[in-house]
Amino acid sequence: MEPRFSGDVFVAYRQIYVESSSGFGCGLHAAFAGQNTGLCGAAEPGFLYLATGLHTGRGGFTVELHDTEPALDDSWEEAVEVSFRPASSRTDLTEWAGTAAYPLDLAETDYRVRYCATGMQAGHDLDTSPDDESVVDRYLLQFWPGPPGPDVLLKQTSTTAAHRHDFARGLPPAPAPAEREREQPRAEGLMRMPGGLSSTERPSSSMPGANAAGPDRP
Repeated sequence: MEPRFSGDVFVAYRQIYVESSSGFGCGLHAAFAGQNTGLCGAAEPGFLYLATGLHTGRGGFTVELHDTEPALDDSWEEAVEVSFRPASSRTDLTEWAGTAAYPLDLAETDYRVRYCATGMQAGHDLDTSPDDESVVDRYLLQFWPGPPGPDVLLKQTSTTAAHRHDFARGLPPAPAPAEREREQPRAEGLMRMPGGLSSTERPSSSMPGANAAGPDRP
């Protein structure tokens, strides 16, 4: 096992990403289109949308690269698997709006990815964590070489994770590659917010994890 990142990261709007292209990724619906699970959106090539319990604040993240599929540690409360292939020679763990990026040093090959969480419900219930608050939700992202395959639900214990899985299952299938290519020029033309995502990509209050305070809550 090779560690790629370990530390606290800042999450906003209950999300953080793995990015490997020069674009701004995609929104919630596009990331989870056609999936059976709602914690790690992998429908957009070269991009992973990682859902968190905490709305705003610091969460604990660990990223690992393995030679083969690692055993699932049953101490994690939530776990899903997806497929991922970097779209460039650089892949980063990226905070919301591009405020910080942590290089993961992944080769351009096919990976299976396991995303695990613990304390996700506690983070959701806390909603916003003050700077001096201890971390309540933690996440583990594991990569290993493997052929593409469907996303898989390995473990689910919390209400907030169940809600996200239900949301993803209700989305339409991901667009075919030809349709995605037609949409790309339009997506690239959207105005970006300073340092990051377009305001049109923010989650609305009807999306999983958004709260009554609305999507503009800092």
